[in-house]
Amino acid sequence: MAEHKWTMIVDLDKCTGCQACVVACHAENNVPIASEGEVLRGRGMHWIRIERYWEGEFPNVKAKFLPVFCQQCGSAPCEPVCPTYASYHSEQENLNIQVYNRCVGTRYCGNNCPYKVRYFNYRAPEFDAPLEQQLNPDVTVRSAGVMEKCTFCIQRIRRVAETANAEGRPIADGEVQPACVQACPSDALIFGDKYDPESRVARMVPHNRQFKLLEHLGTEPAVYYLKGGETHVGD
Repeated sequence: MAEHKWTMIVDLDKCTGCQACVVACHAENNVPIASEGEVLRGRGMHWIRIERYWEGEFPNVKAKFLPVFCQQCGSAPCEPVCPTYASYHSEQENLNIQVYNRCVGTRYCGNNCPYKVRYFNYRAPEFDAPLEQQLNPDVTVRSAGVMEKCTFCIQRIRRVAETANAEGRPIADGEVQPACVQACPSDALIFGDKYDPESRVARMVPHNRQFKLLEHLGTEPAVYYLKGGETHVGD
């Protein structure tokens, strides 16, 4: 049995669609910025995307936002199709791991992901000055021809785990914070270990507003969404 069950809760009632999580993810994980031409060709790259929905008719238009990233599935469709085992399930962290130096770019995992949250690096990453000076040394810069995706900031998880192990104590609730969670100004993202009964996420699920994306597919996502209320444009 895995030691941890890292879980993300997204409270849609609090999400304002500000995309601070997207910017923080780019900075923390060395995600390159795609050019306008690349985006028009469908080759944009964001480990987190904010889906926007409009309900109603003018002037009673309602805006709703849905952050989508790797769901860290317990039964991930992307894992069994990888011919090089670049995509596999970690028994320790209970996460879907991507090993970049094993990836040969078949893109089978991307084709098999129902959430479309895996991205193929079509070109060698470029960071215009002075962005090349702010690259995170804890995260490798992926080369062209490999798949990449959200990792729940596994470098942060492992850094905290190593510190806790050296100090002979368990990981405290809230000690691990992915970049998106840390940057969210409205506290819409909650992260923690579901196997810790005292953790915030364990206390919040099950919740009367909870749902999972495409749960009927049996992928067992580790991301819970809490249904939001009504948000009127201009309120």
